[in-house]
Amino acid sequence: MKFEVARMSSLSSASSLSSSAVRSWRTAFLTLRDETLASPPPSAVLNLLQHLLFSNSQSLIAAAPDLPPHEIVSDIMFLMELVPTCSDAGDDTSLTFISMCHLIHDVCQRVSLEINSPSWALMLDTFGTMVESFLGKAGSKRVFSENAARIKAVMECVETVRRLVSVYHRKCSLSENVQLVKFLLRIVTCSHAELYSSLHSSGNQRYAPEIGKRIPRYNSLWEVQTIAFTMITAVFSRDGSSFPGDIWQSTIEVLRKVMDALASKSVLVEDNVMSRFYTSLLHCLHVVLTNPKGPLSDHVAGFVAALRIFFIYGLTNRTALAFPGAVQRQGLSSVNHGLSSTEPTKTDSGPYRPPHLRKKNGTGIRQHKAQDSQSSSDHESSMVDLTSSDSDYSDTDGSGKDSDSLRISKARLAAIACIQDLCQADPKSFTAQWTMILPTNDVLQLRKYEATLMTCLLFDPYLKARIASAATLAAMLDGPSSVFLQVAEYKESTKCGSFTALSSSLGQILMQLHAGILYLIQHETHGGLLASLFKILMLLISSTPYARMPEELLPTVIISLRARVEEGFPFKSDQTSLLAVALSCLTAALSTSPSSPKVKEMFLEEISAGRGMSLEILIGWGGYSPYEGVRLVVFLET
Repeated sequence: MKFEVARMSSLSSASSLSSSAVRSWRTAFLTLRDETLASPPPSAVLNLLQHLLFSNSQSLIAAAPDLPPHEIVSDIMFLMELVPTCSDAGDDTSLTFISMCHLIHDVCQRVSLEINSPSWALMLDTFGTMVESFLGKAGSKRVFSENAARIKAVMECVETVRRLVSVYHRKCSLSENVQLVKFLLRIVTCSHAELYSSLHSSGNQRYAPEIGKRIPRYNSLWEVQTIAFTMITAVFSRDGSSFPGDIWQSTIEVLRKVMDALASKSVLVEDNVMSRFYTSLLHCLHVVLTNPKGPLSDHVAGFVAALRIFFIYGLTNRTALAFPGAVQRQGLSSVNHGLSSTEPTKTDSGPYRPPHLRKKNGTGIRQHKAQDSQSSSDHESSMVDLTSSDSDYSDTDGSGKDSDSLRISKARLAAIACIQDLCQADPKSFTAQWTMILPTNDVLQLRKYEATLMTCLLFDPYLKARIASAATLAAMLDGPSSVFLQVAEYKESTKCGSFTALSSSLGQILMQLHAGILYLIQHETHGGLLASLFKILMLLISSTPYARMPEELLPTVIISLRARVEEGFPFKSDQTSLLAVALSCLTAALSTSPSSPKVKEMFLEEISAGRGMSLEILIGWGGYSPYEGVRLVVFLET
């Protein structure tokens, strides 16, 4: 009985306190409304806000859950209507805006508010005005703690909008989403200007990232931009196809400005805050590029230059053993000595084993017979299916999963996806950038800071990045580029002089693509990636003017394919499909026009060795195969 009385007393006391807080809220806002009816000067408005609201903000915030949401919305909108008046109050304006942002942010954290369209527009415009005020006055000459308070207020503005969007987005009209994107672009533009002006004035490339380390993460402008880009991505993913062209163009221009700034520094910071920022930026660019609403020709070169620096982001400080192609290769690696059919030199470490499979079995994984560990092979193949999530396996060699490393890897993946988007959105402008992102020499040599798509395909330890690189190369070789590549011709580098013609550069690129793809076809074990490699090779064969290339190139392709077909494929589930595509590649290589005298000479040598008038390739592994006994017969003109 005593306990019940005590409980009732406690509830009564809490109810009394709650009622008192509600009365305080209503009294404060009613008084503020009354006092501002006579249009007092800005300084008087600031004093009223400080005396009636901000000096008692904690009790007002605590009262918010007990008030009707529509009343809170009305009072918050009234506060925002006072912002233009407060803007003329001089140096005290920022302190008032900081207190106002804090009050609105904390109230919105406690109450779910329904915002109508006019209120939505007012909130976005007001927050934009306050952010411009904060960042326009923040700077390296100010006291650091004062800057931190301003940046925290900027973050609170963005977080308030994000919270309202999470509740409100299903009801947003197209015009309201356009308003949201404009607001977010305004935030990015202001914060970008502040970040890079501070960086430039300090003369220290790491100054701006260090701001995010010296104060709590929620105060960092990098975090502000991360949230802004994430929200832009969400809006474009949801309604981007309906946006007018000018909004798309404005978004592209802001993204270009940020990317140009990164490219101008050529230094990417490898920490948690910055990797999250890079990933959100690149993912935003990817989503915006997938549905272009205007010309991109003026931006392609700039985007490619910036995206290129992400190809090796997070990899330059790792040991060579982290890469599948760590050993410096011979034979196919040098165009100066021609393409060799000899397999590149291997080390005692054995053939490459993808990182996500290395702990499954300590021995080599290439299986020459289907009956050798067949069930185990099928199990490994299924575990790395392309639909697997990042949580299904690790792409690192470490004993534990490094979340920072994975986030950095995802930034590389997003950059590669953006390259493919540019290729598909404007293939004509993109072809001029081939020499920027494709190798012209020594493709199989792992060289520090070398950033090309083939670097990603050969050496990236993150499987999904390698798969994305393969898809991007296939997109580049498909379509109009097949005509573009017909001008290619190979010349020894010593004969090119100080100026390399486009035709010679393309010839060198084609040589390096052949070298890298043929090497990977011989050594890759992941079925999905291997299928992509055969697709690339098919496109490469159809696009290469072999008559203008070294005479050893086409025979090398044929010999390499024949060796791969005769060797077979390690996983039962891949055998039929991979064999079919390999034979298609071989057929395409043997059907190139005009015919190659070197290929004919190679066949004649086999004929003279007793093979008759045909080249026979017998397929079979000693067990059942739907292709067992199949013969590919090539008749030669004599």
